[in-house]
Amino acid sequence: METILIIEDDAKLAGLLQAYLSKYGFRTAIVEDFSSVLDAFLDSRADLVLLDVNLPKYDGYYWCRQIRSRSLCPILFISARDSGMDQVMALENGADDYITKPFHYEVVLAKIRSQLRRVYGPYAQQPEERTVRSGPLTLYPERFAIQHGERTAELTQKESVLLEALMLKEGRVVSRERLLDLMWEDQHFIDDNTLNVYITRVRKKLKELNADNAVETVRGAGYRLNIAGAP
Repeated sequence: METILIIEDDAKLAGLLQAYLSKYGFRTAIVEDFSSVLDAFLDSRADLVLLDVNLPKYDGYYWCRQIRSRSLCPILFISARDSGMDQVMALENGADDYITKPFHYEVVLAKIRSQLRRVYGPYAQQPEERTVRSGPLTLYPERFAIQHGERTAELTQKESVLLEALMLKEGRVVSRERLLDLMWEDQHFIDDNTLNVYITRVRKKLKELNADNAVETVRGAGYRLNIAGAP
């Protein structure tokens, strides 16, 4: 069952889309916090996104770029803005199609099915899964998992981002500021202890994989992945 993420600030319309798509066997999720749309997308594991242009705080073009930087899933804009330039901007920012309001639900359904067939159907090109390797550690960023030898541990999205940053610079220090930038778009609202919590969680996951002491604290500078220091 495919998952459709609805990013629409008109709660009534979002509810109607959800009810209609549910009738045709789709799992749906609706974004409610428009300051963390990317997190909602990653948490939903959506197969396709329905995205409005006019949203609180940041517009749909911004969130389209953010989603596209992490995923190749189809993105369909649904907007009352019907100018040709709006449609051009949507496509140039990574969208796959643009539907203007008011619309027929049957057209939305047909376009959704068309995009899903194109990307996930039997003739779709299957890209190789992205991996990040550092010594005996293998990170699977697209499914939030870390492997060491025969053991595998599941990660949260932010734990995966944290580990990827450290693994890509194995043996070198990654500053706290850099990690905060990667994990949160606006670090000014993040408590300084929050990063410590995630470092502790990652260390615990690595310990479960018999990779104790792989993440070192470099006082006053940041953190470093030291595979040689692990068992």
